Amino acid sequence: MANPAPAPKFILRGHKAAIHAAAFIRQNERLVTGDSEGFVVLWDLTIMRARAVWRAHENAILGIRGWGDDKVITHGRDHKLVVWKITQEDECSLSTALPLDGPDVDRRRPWVVHLLEVNTMNFCSFAACSSGHSQYSRFLGDSPEILIAVPNTLASEAVDIYTLPSQKRIHTVNPGAKNGMAMSLSLMHHESRLTLIAAFENGYTSVHQLTLEGDWVLTYKTQAHSQPILSLDPRPDLKCFFTSGADAIIAKHPIPTAPQEIAKPFNPKERVIEEIDDIPKPGNSLLSDALKEDGPKRRQGQETILEEWKHPRKVTNTKHSGQQSLEVRSDGTIFATAGWDSKIRLYSCKTLKELAVLKWHKDGAYAVSFSDVGPPPRQTDETHAETQDDSEEQQSENAVDLSRMSVRDRRVHRVKAAHWIAAGAKDGKVSLWDMY
Repeated sequence: MANPAPAPKFILRGHKAAIHAAAFIRQNERLVTGDSEGFVVLWDLTIMRARAVWRAHENAILGIRGWGDDKVITHGRDHKLVVWKITQEDECSLSTALPLDGPDVDRRRPWVVHLLEVNTMNFCSFAACSSGHSQYSRFLGDSPEILIAVPNTLASEAVDIYTLPSQKRIHTVNPGAKNGMAMSLSLMHHESRLTLIAAFENGYTSVHQLTLEGDWVLTYKTQAHSQPILSLDPRPDLKCFFTSGADAIIAKHPIPTAPQEIAKPFNPKERVIEEIDDIPKPGNSLLSDALKEDGPKRRQGQETILEEWKHPRKVTNTKHSGQQSLEVRSDGTIFATAGWDSKIRLYSCKTLKELAVLKWHKDGAYAVSFSDVGPPPRQTDETHAETQDDSEEQQSENAVDLSRMSVRDRRVHRVKAAHWIAAGAKDGKVSLWDMY
């Protein structure tokens, strides 16, 4: 018999408007969701109830992220980026009246730690990373200083980088007006250099790195999409990043470190594209034209020799347009997208093959987020399958004795250890799945 379709473990109801952002914080004990009316709900996953509800912005929320165990960053279309201080003790004094209860309910706001006036005309959410050269992680941890990347106040195609808590603008990166508006950003330290990945309205994506002299150089630029890119996310080991857009394309890109203008002569043995699946016909995408112009040589198995700084590693046509909120899980093995067709899709980071389709919501899905399941495995992708049995045996040896725990401690442990996928949709509901 065929395997039954996966079903959500829990459904969180409380938002009245479409959910646009979601993020796990405090070692997966809390889930933060934001909707198109500016409301934020802090969910306690040990009891599946709201712990705090407030209206963070006067317009739709574009992005949410945790900062340590006591701060939450929200980015709204009211041109504001706010850092809220909310500890576990603070939750007791905040309202739990859900947005469904109406806007007239008195909901006390948490303490505002920082407020930045930013540009949100292009629906692009902020990106953040630690100011130090620490290992990349979507979870900011307890870093005392962080960097924030947002579209420039005057030029929507440029990107400003601020520091918090100083709130000073320290860099402006200008990829060029021909790309259109910036649609998605990612900021990290790659090989001890501050690195910005940006995706644009015309389907281009680019990588920029800060040199020791303080200049920003372009190390990668390509157009794998024929329509605006909606989201991007790097793999935690920073070996590659992924993009999805309004078209049906999903692409896997390298993160080169050498500037294009001083890149060493191309050696075919050092760079071979993995595969190109179902490239759209010329006219629908400029990727085919780029391949034709460069005239790369074809090999058996659809392998194509391409320069790393010009072309994606892998491109696939999923036949499903409008996939956004792309996010890679913390172990770097899978990533998920939220589809305008209401479905959540899981893909393999190695092959870009579709692994699962999560169907529950009736209306368009806009937000998806993974819980933290730990760092990437030490072994390579090729040896992962061979050592999987050994790692499972090691995990069983280190298993926690739940019988010695209290009921609450058992709940907390299970919540922290679960491989949660949270999905938010136009219907205002949040579905929680425990997958892989």
